[in-house]
Amino acid sequence: MAQRLRAIVLIPVIVTLVLGGFRVKQAVDTYREADDAVRVAELVQTANKFASDAINERDLSVVPLLQGDTDSSVVANARKITDQDMAAFDEAVERMPQSARLLRRVAVVQSGEKQLAGLREDAFTSRLPGVQTEEKYHLIQHPLMELANELGFGSSNQASFGRALYAISLTQAAESLNRAIGTHLLAEDRSSLAEGELQSQLAAFASYGYLQEVALQEFAGAATDKDQAQLQKALAAARTEGQRQVTEAAAQAEAAGETFVTPPSMTKMISEIASGKSATELAAQGITTESFFAASTLAFDAYRDVEVYLTDTALANAEDIADDARRDAVVNSAVALAAVLAAFLVAAAVARSMSTRMRLLRSSAFQISGQRLPALLAQLSRSSPGRIDTRIEPIPVDTRDEIGEVARAFDQVHREAVRLAAEQAVLRGNINAIFTNLSRRSQSLIEGQLTLITDLENNEADPDQLENLFRLDHLATRMRRNGENLLVLAGEEAHQPWVRPLPVVDVLRAASSEVEQYERIELDGIPEAEIHGRAVSDLVHLLAELLENATAFSSPQTRVRVTAARLPDGRIMIEIHDKGIGLTTEDFAALNHKLANPPTVDADISRNMGLFVVGRLADRHGIRVQLRPSREQTGTTSLVMLPHTIIQGAAETTAFGEAAFGDPTDFAAGSLDEAQQHFAALAAATAEPPTGAGFGRHEAWDQPATDPMGRFLQREELRRHAEPGAQQQQPGRG
Repeated sequence: MAQRLRAIVLIPVIVTLVLGGFRVKQAVDTYREADDAVRVAELVQTANKFASDAINERDLSVVPLLQGDTDSSVVANARKITDQDMAAFDEAVERMPQSARLLRRVAVVQSGEKQLAGLREDAFTSRLPGVQTEEKYHLIQHPLMELANELGFGSSNQASFGRALYAISLTQAAESLNRAIGTHLLAEDRSSLAEGELQSQLAAFASYGYLQEVALQEFAGAATDKDQAQLQKALAAARTEGQRQVTEAAAQAEAAGETFVTPPSMTKMISEIASGKSATELAAQGITTESFFAASTLAFDAYRDVEVYLTDTALANAEDIADDARRDAVVNSAVALAAVLAAFLVAAAVARSMSTRMRLLRSSAFQISGQRLPALLAQLSRSSPGRIDTRIEPIPVDTRDEIGEVARAFDQVHREAVRLAAEQAVLRGNINAIFTNLSRRSQSLIEGQLTLITDLENNEADPDQLENLFRLDHLATRMRRNGENLLVLAGEEAHQPWVRPLPVVDVLRAASSEVEQYERIELDGIPEAEIHGRAVSDLVHLLAELLENATAFSSPQTRVRVTAARLPDGRIMIEIHDKGIGLTTEDFAALNHKLANPPTVDADISRNMGLFVVGRLADRHGIRVQLRPSREQTGTTSLVMLPHTIIQGAAETTAFGEAAFGDPTDFAAGSLDEAQQHFAALAAATAEPPTGAGFGRHEAWDQPATDPMGRFLQREELRRHAEPGAQQQQPGRG
């Protein structure tokens, strides 16, 4: 089926490819033409600058040529500029398009370049008669000027654009010849001229003036309104600059006490020079070599400005067209390629639609059953799951065929599973509410009972009766702890938390006092350290549950030994050793897993409620608890690592001592022996002398009388006052 579908789609793909290829080829050809136009515009730009500077060199060389000044700095600088322009033109020739017509034009220019050196030498050595030196520069300038006819690609006036540039270049060349020949006539000694030479020069001067007028008319016919406006603007600026120069020259002459004759207009100057008057007669009218050259230079520069404007415009237009063509070529290529790829992709998609939907259905089913549904059930199983969105995400197969029907059926199964889990979460929340309600009710009754017992203890002087009241007090305290277990199961906290720091030894004694067989508990080597008040009540509860297990599951004739050690990083390790029957490796692994990951409330909680409560309390304060085989032949050791966050003034936690809390399922004999040896050495190295036997007045007695720590300390004080000097057996004292 897939092959047949590919064959059907192959025809439009081929058509798309052919049409796209034609469009791309057209765009690429346009770009190549536009790029050639850019390089031609660059060639013409350098050619016009070369031509302008070459004839400017000629004009500046007239007076030094007549005076025989071979070392003139003006001439040297002008020739240097011309040589630089010639080098730039040759570089542009290397980049130009290799069309036959352009190659022919450039060959003529290069032929003129070869004559430049000889022309310069003849100007100062052989001195050609008349104005032949000025006219021979035409061999260099005119071929350069003719390159303008290659301009205009892509413009609306393509045919007339090069014509306009050629006309303004011709106007500039005629103005330059007028300037050169007129300066020649004004500066030359006419007495040394051969017969008829002056008339030849005057005829040439007049003819070039006429040529300038013809060139201007040609420009007017070929140029646009914007181009003509640019010429008028340049000529107006030249006239303004001429008036400024005349005014400045008059002021300087007046300051020097000299007579200054205001020169006539440029048209009048040309007319007077062409009349054949002598230099003396012309000077009397203000027409001197300097005034004529300055006035003619202003017109020459004006025409040159227009020429530069046109070449810059041509180059900018060609670059814009090239950029557009490049962009069109890229876009057309991308569109054509995208169309072909889309055609192939559609063919492949249609051919593989069935298998794709089946794979999607399979992967979605595995994802729901293996990830999404278990994650949602785990979140709903928490004691406080928070706000959970029970809406399911349908399998993304929306077809109406058999595959889509299977996907909808699986969505329905998924939806029902989530609904049942949500109902169980609501039921679990209701059970937690029941636990909380029952605990609060029993707690209020027990607190009332403890208040009554406290009043009786305060008013009782008989030691025997007081001891009975202590036992009753102890029993009520254990009842209260069982009630608090319900609060922990429900995820609640005690409503009367301890608020002040308390020494570790007092925390252990308070925990011992809540155990039925407290007289079997023996404390040894407890370091001097204090626990933050916020963690005291929960730590007492946690230790009491562990001590209760240790005494309940060991022989009544044995002692339960409690040791503690301060680690170098500031944490405290508490060890509870009993001599019970012990557990198997599998039991240790299961119990440690539950301690590290307290499960939700279910039927198994009834068998391990104490460890469940320990796990919840440890998780609340970052305490780590593990059960390990005792270093004795029988028994169990409970390890409790108190983090620095609950120890008053402890240093920051490091990785030291983490070896004791590795993988809770790792119970190989070798690792257990190593861990036991490690803790034995650690306890011996860091143990501190036990605290004194007596209890002093503690500031924590300001806590409510029903608080576990407050009642423990108060009971110990009452016991001490009842039998002063007697060695009473105190809970937790060995």
